[in-house]
This record gives sequence, C-alpha cells and structure tokens, in this order.
Amino acid sequence: MPSHDPGGAGVSPGSNAGDGEALLALVRKIAGEAKPGEQVEAYAARSKGVEVKVFGGEVESLSSENIEGVGVRVVVDGRQGFAWAGSLEPDVVAETLAEARDNAGFGTPDEYLGVPDPDEAADPGGDRAALDLWREALVATPADDKVALALELERAVMAADPRIRGVRTVSYGDGASQMALANSRGVEATARRTVCSISALTLAGEGVGTRTGYGFSVGREPSELDVAEAAAMAVERAVRLLGATQPKTRKLPVVFDPLVVASILGVIGGALNGESVLKGRSMFATRLGEMVAGEHISLSDDSTNPEAFGAAAYDSEGVPTRPVRLIENGRLARFLHNVHTGRRAGTGTTGSAVRGGYATTPGVGARALHLGPGPASPEELLRRAEGGLFVQSITGLGSGASPVTGDFSVGADGLMIRDGALAEPVREVTVASTFQRMLGDLEVGNDLQWLAGGAAGVTVLVPEMAMSGS
Repeated sequence: MPSHDPGGAGVSPGSNAGDGEALLALVRKIAGEAKPGEQVEAYAARSKGVEVKVFGGEVESLSSENIEGVGVRVVVDGRQGFAWAGSLEPDVVAETLAEARDNAGFGTPDEYLGVPDPDEAADPGGDRAALDLWREALVATPADDKVALALELERAVMAADPRIRGVRTVSYGDGASQMALANSRGVEATARRTVCSISALTLAGEGVGTRTGYGFSVGREPSELDVAEAAAMAVERAVRLLGATQPKTRKLPVVFDPLVVASILGVIGGALNGESVLKGRSMFATRLGEMVAGEHISLSDDSTNPEAFGAAAYDSEGVPTRPVRLIENGRLARFLHNVHTGRRAGTGTTGSAVRGGYATTPGVGARALHLGPGPASPEELLRRAEGGLFVQSITGLGSGASPVTGDFSVGADGLMIRDGALAEPVREVTVASTFQRMLGDLEVGNDLQWLAGGAAGVTVLVPEMAMSGS
C-alpha cells in the first residue's frame, strides 16, 4: 500500500531524514531554474512497501517495491504544462523539466492556473511538528515478521468457528513514503508517513449456502495491528449472514454499519469538491449557506488529526492543511478547494489539493472526512430502529448513488433488527432514498473510527428508507 502523496510533518532527524533532505534539495534546484515569466513546481517522492498474501498456511506471494520519481509543472501566461518521470537521475530530471516547458505551449489558457504564492500558502496555525506520521519500526521490521502476521491471521480465522470453510484472501501490506515539493514562488514542503494493515476475506457456510465476511486492522507500524480483532471481525461478518433470505418490500428504519458510512461519505465528499461544484456537477452547487442537513449534523475534513490515516500537514501544493468545516449545524458552510478552484470560486484554497503521486497534477479531495459524533451508542440506535434493517455491506454505490442529483439506490446485505438486537439475515435487497432526505433525518452514533482512506466510519440511523426485496 505505498503512497506517493504521504502528507505529514516536515522531515525531522532520523535514519531516513537524509532522504527527505535530498528530495528537498532536488526540487529546490528544479524550481530555481524557472525562467522569467515562468512558474515552476517540482514534486518528488520515494516510497517502499511490502505486500504478503497467504493461503493454506503457505506464502502465496511476497512482493516488495521501491518507487521514486518526480513531477514538474510549468505555467506560462496561464498555460500549464506537466511532465513526470520514474527516476531522479539528473539527466532524466532535466529532460522532465524541458518536456513540461514544451507541453505548456499546448495548454489551454486559464487565468486561474498557477502555483501557490507565499500568501496562499500561509500557515493558518497549528503545530506542524506535532503531526508525527512516521514509524521507524515499520521500516525496521523484517519481512519474515510481516509474513508471520498474515499467517497468524489465517490461523486465527480458521480456528474461530467451525462454519468457516476457508478464506478467499488473507494479506499484509505496508508503505513508507516521503515527499518534497518546491515552487519558484518560494513555497516548500516536506512530508513522510508510514501505514500498514492486515486483512482477511472469509468464507462461511452451512449446507449449500456460503457467505463472505471482511475483517482488518490498520496502524502505522506492525505492532499496532490486532490479529484477534481482524479475525473476529472477518468471522462474525460472514457467519451472521448464513441463511439469509429476501424480506418483503416495505419502508423501514435503516442503520448503516460504519464501513458502509465511510463509503457513503466518499460520495458526499465528491459533491463537496470544488471542481465538481464549479462544473455544476454537485447536488450542493447552488446551496452554499443553506440548511442541507439536520441542525445537529456537522461534517468536516480535518487532516491535521494524527488519528486519521489520511492525515497530512501540507496538501499536494505545499499549502498547510487545516480543519475544514463543510457542514456546520446543518448549514452548508464551504467547499473543498485547491489553489486553482479556490481562485476561480473567489474563496481561496482550503489546503485540499490531492494527487495520486508524482505522475499527476493536483486535484481536489478530502483526506479525513468525518461526521461529528452524536450522543447515542450503536446499541441505542438499534433500539430506536426496531423492526428495521442493519446494512452491513452495499453494492452498486458507484452507479446507484449520485453526487449530482442526490439519488441513492444501492444493493445491500445485512440483518433485521428485533428487540434492539441483530436478528435474521437478509440478502440482495435494495435500499433507496435521496442524500438530501437522508442528511435531513439521520442520527449519528458516538462510535467514530478512523479507517484507511479519506473518510471515517460511524454508525448512523436513517429513520425511513424504502427497502425492495421479494
């Protein structure tokens, strides 16, 4: 799971600090070669990672990767050129800068294009050095120990319940990433982070029926991974769906599992993306300042929180990140912006530039999107949803949930709710509503949990949705 956009605090002393300093020297040199009238930005990254897959008590595959490269943007008279290379060799870097310059001549003029200046990249406050996202122990852990974690997870899964017939996948993955950015207007940033995870997709069966369940644990170093927790999660989520049937079509309360909510927030985050808003492809495009959710609902993107696995001290343009309150007490307060979209919108950047690595230009996105937790426990939400449906997993989110219109219709598996507890399992149902209605009515639990990715999970209750079954 190596990442080329690590985010995090400035590089501090340590065994890998030299790599960060070398990257910074490289991008400074590139940015310093800007010609009169040019804006130049260089983004360099190094990452290494290990991936292990096991099956039947044996190692199925073990792979490691070491990646490095640089991306260069050149903006001249509102025309942007970009080029990248998977090498940091001086001659390759020189060719990359020349290619970016050449490409700028073919760009479409846009008065808002350009790299951030020092005012746009001014620090909004906060202790950048305190955001420590690097664990030397991940780099120092031998590959054999990482293999052992995956094998231990498989053994734990297989021993947990006689109804577990096997596993589809069991894996360990990690990444250690460093980056440096510099532009010709004097903006610089360095960052590094580590992350690792174990996961299992299990197969449970009784008779002819088979169901799957997913479990995982994520951390910044291997010692933070919980094999027992990942195994219990994978087993429970498979076993409790055995014997699932299709219920009758009706309207009912729906409680969404935290993993599902994180996926749903990804769609909502897309509708709060400044690029989508400026193109008119967002259900929120014309609603800034309006009530778009219940007055008890708040939605934020806070990549300064070290508990978030998407945390970052700087965004992908070198702008310091900050907590961004998108929905405040039900009111749509702002959208996510990078420098380009912030200039176009007239609001400025929110430090929300993201990129897939050195091979891409900055886009806009959330790193740590989360709903403000409510006072109710998951158990209390289940009691309030008597006779309803608990949704454990969904399908068709990409096609059935529209950030443009707000329509929401997805396939779901889960369990009915009886006497405040999970009861008989159901499969292949469809739950439908609109995001507008769901945001207006939902209740948020108090079990916020940070997951790998750009959004946090939490249990939520929607008082009424349409369920289509048999």
